[in-house]
Amino acid sequence: MATIVGRARNEPPLVVVSAMGDTTDDLVAALGAAARGEETEARRGLERIERRTLSEVGKFFGADADRIGALVAPDFVELTRMSGAVAVLRSVPAAGRDQFLALGERISATVLAEALRARGLAAERVDAREVMATDAHFGRAKPDLAQIARRAEERLAPLAARGTIAVTEGFVGRAPGGETTTLGRGGSDYSAALLGAALDASAVEIWTDVDGMMTADPRVVAAARVLPAISFEEASELAYFGARVLHPLTLSPAIERGIPVRIRNSRAPDLPGTEVRAAAPSGSSGARSIAFKKGIATVDVATTRMLMESGFLRTLFEVFARHETSVDMVSTSEVSVSVTVDDSSRLEQIRRDLEDLAQVEIAEGRAIVCLVGQDLKFTPGIAARIFRAVDHINILMISQGASRRNVSFVVEEKDVEEAVRGLHAEFFE
Repeated sequence: MATIVGRARNEPPLVVVSAMGDTTDDLVAALGAAARGEETEARRGLERIERRTLSEVGKFFGADADRIGALVAPDFVELTRMSGAVAVLRSVPAAGRDQFLALGERISATVLAEALRARGLAAERVDAREVMATDAHFGRAKPDLAQIARRAEERLAPLAARGTIAVTEGFVGRAPGGETTTLGRGGSDYSAALLGAALDASAVEIWTDVDGMMTADPRVVAAARVLPAISFEEASELAYFGARVLHPLTLSPAIERGIPVRIRNSRAPDLPGTEVRAAAPSGSSGARSIAFKKGIATVDVATTRMLMESGFLRTLFEVFARHETSVDMVSTSEVSVSVTVDDSSRLEQIRRDLEDLAQVEIAEGRAIVCLVGQDLKFTPGIAARIFRAVDHINILMISQGASRRNVSFVVEEKDVEEAVRGLHAEFFE
């Protein structure tokens, strides 16, 4: 990371970091153990994170490692203190959860700022909470764009003007009352795009561990290849339907400001990666890439009350809104509606409310497969090619026409990888 930033020092860059490795997952696990009253298990989890962090610090800083360790020690003390309190209470307030999880990014930002200084670069650690203003919706806070723009101009722009590299944490913000908030999983990319838009950056670069956006997940399709360019709309569709390179919300601030987003591999920094542009022509097949999303549930609602009743769908979707559960796909017939959701945590409450309206069937263990291309809706023969590629797999639900850029269908989760490989062979090989 220090080498990559050093190459761009004359820009100068604003650096937004995520937590190191699996730190966030491990923090979630430690907090869960504490909430169950398993304080010893929670403490062991936090000690593993600390050992791993200090090991990396030792490899990079050598004789100066103890000084860097002392800088992050208070954060680990706070994690231990908070987990002990949670273990006593057996519950985690939403604000406390955000404060706990934010410490992964905060530790990472401190270490990277010191690493840049060790390389002789002018760098300053900036607390993201000074700039990233949000509402108080803990766990998925909504940014206040006007406040972020004003604070970025006051706090970050002067650093750039004098050639100082600002290092701040992604994922983390501050509510109006001063509480620490988080933007949701994957929020570090979103933070970068928000700050890039606020500062009118020339580009937003997402440095990750893949070569760019690809025609499919290379872990599923060995023949998947990197896309040199992709449109904002296509990338948004792919992100929404499960492509894990970008957070689904990442692109929106850049789209609005016309700022290109580049996806690069930090382990192969000389590769060009993928550039997300306002527009990019699709290939000869009309398709750009295939995404999939596991862990889906389908909700089928059937009633004759739908006939001739104009307000039925509004009533139906009010149930999902009331339980803060978003719907991915929708398919309707004369007397039934089928929807998919990727958050199953409130399905039983949703079922109870829907049963006042109609017969309800819920099936879990489903997956969405999504073929994305710039003008699929207007490309003759696309549906025939899709069905030919997956003619041996049972398709449970299909959606075409809602977007001109994607065709999506639902299969059982056990069939999803075979479906993706079949589509890739048909459209890209």
